[in-house]
Order: sequence, then C-alpha cells, then structure tokens
Amino acid sequence: MAIISISRQVAALGDEIATALADKIGYAFIDRKRIEKRIVELGFPQSKLSKYDERKPGFFASLVKDRDEYLNYLQYAILDEADKGNCILIGRGSSSILEDIPNLISLRFVSKDSVRLERLKKEFSWNDKQAQVRIDESDSNRKGFHKSFFNMESEDPQHYLMTLNTSILSIDESVRLIESIIKFHITSEKEAEGKKQVSQRLKGQRLVNQLIFDFHININFLRAVVDGDVITLQGVADSQGLVERAVQTAAKLLPTCEIRSAISIVQDFKTY
Repeated sequence: MAIISISRQVAALGDEIATALADKIGYAFIDRKRIEKRIVELGFPQSKLSKYDERKPGFFASLVKDRDEYLNYLQYAILDEADKGNCILIGRGSSSILEDIPNLISLRFVSKDSVRLERLKKEFSWNDKQAQVRIDESDSNRKGFHKSFFNMESEDPQHYLMTLNTSILSIDESVRLIESIIKFHITSEKEAEGKKQVSQRLKGQRLVNQLIFDFHININFLRAVVDGDVITLQGVADSQGLVERAVQTAAKLLPTCEIRSAISIVQDFKTY
C-alpha cells in the first residue's frame, strides 16, 4: 500500500514508533542494521562504512571516490527495499532518495530538547553533560549527512508530509495517527504510480552501478533518468570517448531501451 520513510532526532522515539507501527500494520521495518548490511553485501567495504553512515564526511573523506560509491550503494539499497512495497525505512536519507514518490508517507519525529535529555539520561544512566553531548553530536551529524549527500536541510518541514512532536504524542498515539494517514492518503492510483516510479529509479540506479562498478566507466556524478523505454545518462566526463563508451555499454545492458546522453564534457575536471 505505502512506503513510509522516517527522519528523526535522537531520543525522539523514531525507532520505537517504527517498530510498533510495523507490528501493528504488518509492514517490513528496514532498520539501520539492515541497510548497512545490504550496502556491504553490494560491495562497499565494512571498514569504511563509519566514515559516511548518517554523518557528514570529514574533509578528506568527502574528496575521495568512496563517498560517491557509498551514495550509489545506499540509493540502490533504499530503492530495492522500497520496490518491495509495504515497508518502513528509517534514516539514511530515505526521505530524500524517495522524495516525490506518490505513495510515500514521509514523516519526521522531533521532541523538546529537555525531553530528549531526560530520555537519554534514563536509558544510559548518563548525567546532563553526557546526554547533551550525545544530542549535539547526533543533531550535527544528521544535519551534515543530509547537507553533504542530498544538499537539503533535514529539519526543513517542506520535505515531509508531517512532523510529529513526541514530547506530546505517545508511541501508541503516533501509530494510530500514521495508520489513519495511510488509510485516507494512499489510493490505489497513488500506489500504482508510486510502484512504477520506484521501479524506474531502481532500474536507473542499477544501470549506474553496473557502469561504474562492473565496467569501471569513470564518469563523475553519473545518474540515469528512466522514462519508460528512454534512459538519459547525466554526469561529468573528461572525454567524448568515455561518454560514447557509457552509452554503448548501457545499450548492450538494456537492448530494448533507447539510451541518450546528457553528460557534460569538462576536460580539466579532476576528482581526488
């Protein structure tokens, strides 16, 4: 029926509500560990995951190819889960990756700082200082992650269908509210169009990953926009020959599709 994406502040009960909601409506809960495991299975080194996973990359980490590889694997993992439908995805930029999908219910959970402080103190037996450090660190990392990878402000409400304040709403109240949104907001038409769009985005991301990781075609910021049987490649290359190779390879991989190029050629463009 729906794809639910959740963005949350630390100690705003995002994971607890997602777990309760999944149990209540029978959806699959795609948590942090499942996404991390999938990214590693796809080929990203486990040893490098901590540099990028829901945190702003450090200066040098943001300059290397690992950053773009992580993003390509992350987008594929999120789209692959969404393609199965009836799932709840939490964090990892899922709201950005799936933005504008018709059957997406994008939610953000927030809470007063004083309430978050008390929750962390109770859960970990911390003092005020320890809890505040955790809040500041988490808020900074999540804000930096979304800005670095998706150029968006994670706190901006325009990216979400609704923001829920869990200082006021209980877990049970939040679950019942989300249930009602699914019932009245998601139609069969939205579901069908959403499934189509997710499938197209997944097809495009699969092609991008094949070109980059299997055929080692070094086009920066490579993206494949799928519109029916027409696929347009976008990105930045340093030669026309590289563009032609990408188009020819894509055509062999997807012989029933028309492959077009909107790749820019910048000969002095270098990555580090």
